[in-house]
Amino acid sequence: MISYNTKDWFTFIFRFHKADTFRQLLPLMVAICLYSGIIAWLELYYWQLSEKNYVRNLPVMHSLLGFAISMLLVFRTNTAYDRWWEGRKLWGSLVNSSRNLAMKLCAILPENETGHRVFFRKVIPAYAFALHNHLRKEKTRVELFEDDDLRQFFEQIDHSKHIPNQIALLIFRHIQQLHSDGKISSEQLLFINTELQSFTDVCGACERIKNTPIPFSYSVFIKKFIFFYIMTLPFGFVFQLGFYVIPVVAFIFYVLASLELIAEEIEDPFSGDQNDIPTGILAQNIHRHIAEIL
Repeated sequence: MISYNTKDWFTFIFRFHKADTFRQLLPLMVAICLYSGIIAWLELYYWQLSEKNYVRNLPVMHSLLGFAISMLLVFRTNTAYDRWWEGRKLWGSLVNSSRNLAMKLCAILPENETGHRVFFRKVIPAYAFALHNHLRKEKTRVELFEDDDLRQFFEQIDHSKHIPNQIALLIFRHIQQLHSDGKISSEQLLFINTELQSFTDVCGACERIKNTPIPFSYSVFIKKFIFFYIMTLPFGFVFQLGFYVIPVVAFIFYVLASLELIAEEIEDPFSGDQNDIPTGILAQNIHRHIAEIL
């Protein structure tokens, strides 16, 4: 009996028409098929190159360069995935810090301090939503918030400034006011300082990933390498494969170019693409959890 995961695995194999890289590369793959067909026809029928022609030795070059291009693509993919995984860990840290801060405040603040509890119930998830919009360079649309408290909170913020910093400052000021009023002791202030500081640390680390892309010259070099590697493949492999060189070259191009496209997509984990970190969902989870705790 085939398990569900096995069925799913085989289903994904044959969904070429739904694969993002396949759809993006399809026009180029068609062009490469035509190019390979023309080269095959010219060598076999127009130029009528013999088996002793030096052109048939070109696969030796591809064998030597194959290792180099594979190492470059492995390094490129690993570097991009490291950036994606670091972004996911940062948002996981934000989720944990938000929960910890809410639980500590819930334990510190008396039950009758409803005003302060309501404030923190709004401001802690507001930071997550603000960071989500800030990283995607989107304006915060307050009308999309289902929670009236969150909507009113964001309407009071100056959206021309760095919104996450403004919200973090509001949290620090409110905590300091509680300390000045004697509702939070100095020991308790130190107790919650780690979570307060982690908010800005997470924001700065996410901005570092967002604003530091992979060097342009490195990415362009890999694209040029793949292009010239593919363009020279038909010349040597025609002697061994004949017109079968057409699907072979197209498949090799699909594999190499897909790796480069995937690396490009995940190197910026906050751009809002399908495979990026679901920061919006994580912010909603923070909102739900903080409401349960406070």
